[in-house]
Amino acid sequence: MSWLAAATLDIPTEPTQQALGYPSLFLLVLIGALVPVVPTGALVSSAAVVAMHQTLPFALLMVFVTASLAAFCGDMALYWLGRRGVGSKNGSRWLEAIRSRAPQDRLEQAQEKLAEHDVAVLVLSRLVPAGRIPVMLACLLAKWPLRRFARGNLPACLAWAVTYQLIGILSGALFSEPWEGVAAAIVLTVLVGAAPGLWRRLRRPAKA
Repeated sequence: MSWLAAATLDIPTEPTQQALGYPSLFLLVLIGALVPVVPTGALVSSAAVVAMHQTLPFALLMVFVTASLAAFCGDMALYWLGRRGVGSKNGSRWLEAIRSRAPQDRLEQAQEKLAEHDVAVLVLSRLVPAGRIPVMLACLLAKWPLRRFARGNLPACLAWAVTYQLIGILSGALFSEPWEGVAAAIVLTVLVGAAPGLWRRLRRPAKA
């Protein structure tokens, strides 16, 4: 993104760069919600670091609104596409893509938690790395209507955006240079994403 590159190079960010930056952030987070090729958490954290070093008012608020709205729109689009697959006799490639990204054991756990805690599970699913897709698939298999999914997904996206923005704010507060804060934010988000998988691997030998 132009404004991210400008901050990294310590070049003053112009309002025109800002105008291009927010749509870019929205588009990348939206794509990341649909297809897991964009590290959206690191992207939001990095954007928060850049916003901290800007003189424009409400920069952090704009990052929060843009990220949470993009995540919500992406989730809703993916769920709508998945529902079309559930209702079709032959399914759909989107439904199969969701199934392929949800291991059977994680899906069974998500179904159990969804039956016990209902909408609250959606909020937690976006905060747990790799937890969003199994819970979404569980909602699809339970045939939740779009409106019911939206009620749980909205606070989930807001909580997700706040969490990763706080990581960015913490990283930016530790360093005076924007590029240092961006690097720290990326490292922190990678560690947060890898921690659950590492913990599960460490527990398996103990159980055995």
